Amino acid sequence: MINPKEYYLDTFRVTEPLMENLIAGALRSGGDYADLYFENTVYSDLLLRDGQVASGGLHTDFGVGIRVLKGDKTGYAYTESTDPAEMMQAAKAAATISLQGGVGAERAEASVGRHGGKPNPAADRYPMEQDWRETSASAFVPMLEKLQRLIESKDSRVIKVIAMLGSQVSDILMFNSLGELKYDTRPMGSLSVSVIFKQGEVVENKSASRSWRIGAEMMDDALLEELAAEVVSGIDERFQAIRPKGGKMSVVMGAGASGILLHEAMGHAFEADFNRKGQSVFSDKMGKRICDKGITIVDDGTIRGNRGSINFDDELVAGQRTVMVEDGVLTSYLHDRISSKFYGVPPTGNGRRESFRYHPIPRMRCTYMESGQAKSQDIIASVKKGVFVDQFSNGQVKIGEGDFTFYVKSGFLIENGRLSAPIKDINIIGNGPAALADMRMVADDLIIDPGTWTCGKEQSVPVSCGIPTVLVENLTVGGE
Repeated sequence: MINPKEYYLDTFRVTEPLMENLIAGALRSGGDYADLYFENTVYSDLLLRDGQVASGGLHTDFGVGIRVLKGDKTGYAYTESTDPAEMMQAAKAAATISLQGGVGAERAEASVGRHGGKPNPAADRYPMEQDWRETSASAFVPMLEKLQRLIESKDSRVIKVIAMLGSQVSDILMFNSLGELKYDTRPMGSLSVSVIFKQGEVVENKSASRSWRIGAEMMDDALLEELAAEVVSGIDERFQAIRPKGGKMSVVMGAGASGILLHEAMGHAFEADFNRKGQSVFSDKMGKRICDKGITIVDDGTIRGNRGSINFDDELVAGQRTVMVEDGVLTSYLHDRISSKFYGVPPTGNGRRESFRYHPIPRMRCTYMESGQAKSQDIIASVKKGVFVDQFSNGQVKIGEGDFTFYVKSGFLIENGRLSAPIKDINIIGNGPAALADMRMVADDLIIDPGTWTCGKEQSVPVSCGIPTVLVENLTVGGE
C-alpha cells in the first residue's frame, strides 16, 4: 500500500525541511552521503494450542535510523523518537562514528548516482484490502479453531495442534542526501500450523505455513482447507519411513521448498558484500560458466504479494528482478549502494535491513531457479539409484568454502527409475559450486514456496524461495 506523502510526514511528525536539516547535520563533519530511515511497525500475534488461546500480543516499534558514509567507513545511529533534537543528536553520532572507524569492516564509498522513481500506488506490490491494524485479534480466534477442527477431522492420529497467526504493518519513510524521498506501507500476514500425530507408540510431526505481503483478507476458508490438507498429507509415509544407507548418489530435489538449498548454498554466496571482501567462492567467477546451459537463477523483488518482494529496498532503490546466473553463466551479484559503487554497476535493490535499528546490507528477496525443459517424471525415471527429497530444515553453510549440510525431513528412495520406500532422518552434504556444476536436468514445474521463510545474516528479513524439480549428481547422503 502507498498512501499520500502527507500520511507518512504526519505519522513521523516531520517535514521535508526538517529532514534536509538532519541530512545537513549528518554531513557537517565531511561525510560523503547520508540517509534517514523512519519506521512505524505494528506487530500482532495469536497462538492457539489444543483449541485454547495460549497467547496473544500487540506492540509497536517506532523510530529512525541515520546512516553516514565517509570514504570506506559507515556511521550508524538510531533513536526511538522523532523529536528534532534527539534526531539531530543521532545524526551527529552517526557522523562521528563514520570518522572514527565506522561500523562493520571494509565499507566502500556510497554510490553518488540517483536511483529515481517516485512512489507509485498503481505499481504497488503490497495489496492490502483489509488493514491488519484495524482488525481485532479476537476476530481470528474462530478461524484458528476451525483450522484445528479441519485437521482433526482428516486424521484420527492427531494428538496436538498448534496454530499461530502473526501480522505486521510497517509505515516506512526514507530520505537521503541526494534529495530522494520514498515511502510505502508494508503489510505481512503469516499463518502456520504444527501437528503431532501418534500411531501406536510412534510419534511424528509435520508443519505447514503460508505468508504473503497482503492484508487480513488472506484469512479465508480456502486457506484453512489448503493448510489442513497439506499438514496431514504424506503422514502415512512418515510413519513408514526408513533411514536408508548413506553414500554418494544422485539426488532429485522436489519443486518448491527444496529452494531453501538454493537460497542457502548458492544465494548467500552471490551477495556482493561477501564477494567484495573475497569471502565467497564466487568472488572470481563473474562472467564465467558455473553450471550447465539452461540453468537460470533469479532473485526477484517484483512479485506482487510475495513475502520477499519490495517496492523499494531500504536504501530507496526500486525493487527489481535480478538474474544472477543466466544460461549457466554468473552475470550479477546482489548489490546494495555500497557494493554497486565498488563494482561500478547499478545497485540491484538488495539493500535490506531488519528494522530502523540496523544499517542495510545486501540481502536476498525471492530467490529461485527458472523452469527448464524436462518433465519431473522423466528426471526420476533417469535415476537408477538415488533419493528424492522435498522438505529440508536445519541447513548449515560455509560461505567461504561453499560447503553445506541440510537435514531432510521427508523423501523417497529412487530405485530403477521409480520412487520406492519413504525415507527420513538423512542429511544431504555437498558443496555449492560443485552442486551447481553437477545439476543435469531441470524440470518445467517451478514452484515458489509460500511458507514463512526468514533469512538470518546478522539481521533477520523475510524472504521466499523456489525451485523446479532438479537432478543433482554426486551429493553425499548421510544415512545408515
